Amino acid sequence: MMDWTDRHCRYFHRLLTPHARLYTEMITTGAVLHGDRARLLGFDAAEHPLALQLGGHEPAELAEAARIGADLGYDEINLNVGCPSDRVQSGRFGACLMREPALVADCVAAMRAAVGIPVTVKCRIGVDEQDAWTDLQRFTRTLVTAGLEVLIVHARKAWLHGLSPKENREIPPLDYPRVYRLKQEFPQLTIVINGGIATLDAVVAHGAHVDGVMLGRAAYHDPYILARCERALYATPLPAREEVLARTARYAAEQIRRGNALQHVARHVLGLYLGEPGARAFRRHLSEHMRGPDAGADVLAEAAAAMRAHAPAQAA
Repeated sequence: MMDWTDRHCRYFHRLLTPHARLYTEMITTGAVLHGDRARLLGFDAAEHPLALQLGGHEPAELAEAARIGADLGYDEINLNVGCPSDRVQSGRFGACLMREPALVADCVAAMRAAVGIPVTVKCRIGVDEQDAWTDLQRFTRTLVTAGLEVLIVHARKAWLHGLSPKENREIPPLDYPRVYRLKQEFPQLTIVINGGIATLDAVVAHGAHVDGVMLGRAAYHDPYILARCERALYATPLPAREEVLARTARYAAEQIRRGNALQHVARHVLGLYLGEPGARAFRRHLSEHMRGPDAGADVLAEAAAAMRAHAPAQAA
């Protein structure tokens, strides 16, 4: 998710889920080819398995960006053709590419030829008036001919005009059965479902119909859901929130020594205690103290202490 799932967020999430595949923010091919690669593409080895999500429409540029990602050690290259923002449309990438399945197929084929790691696509179930089942069917079939093996589907259509990105996450109705049908029609494809999935029960229910489930904002606002999914799917013991926070604090201290500000790490931790007694005190203390120029990693421990002090009288 753009501006959300940066490397600090991913490191924190990995502490909660040893098995889940983590994804970068969408990064444009122009940024990969000409930008600060250390800043944009750097990651901690602990983040594996990790996918690099790209935005673009030129097969040759996507192939080169994919090659760079593979050389850096990413485990998967994902092409985003589902993001509906105006900024994305003006660059001719994201959801508007669903109107051009042949071009997307050319992009997939070029990336697959350039790298030996999996190349995947993330899309919507439709875009604007092009939202019939036959449109999604044709789009998918075209990508399969290019060798695509994994398709991640946000179970909403995208309106490229008239709705904001936020509205595009909320107003178009979810149609999970259409994604299930896609799996039935293309059994050879690994189909991962996304969109509006916010509970462990929902993850398990979707898992009966498709091959995987992608969590987005739910995992950001309530990161401990990742640990609950781990326990349910892999029998991994639930990590203690206190230990996760302590390990994040050690990571934050190292990042501060490297010149990063505490808030770059701590902003991703705000939801760790969601639903727990005193959680609001934790969020309030962290929000008020993580942005100071001299803020240190000890602010995380202080926030936990504030939570414990308020826990008897306050529930989140």
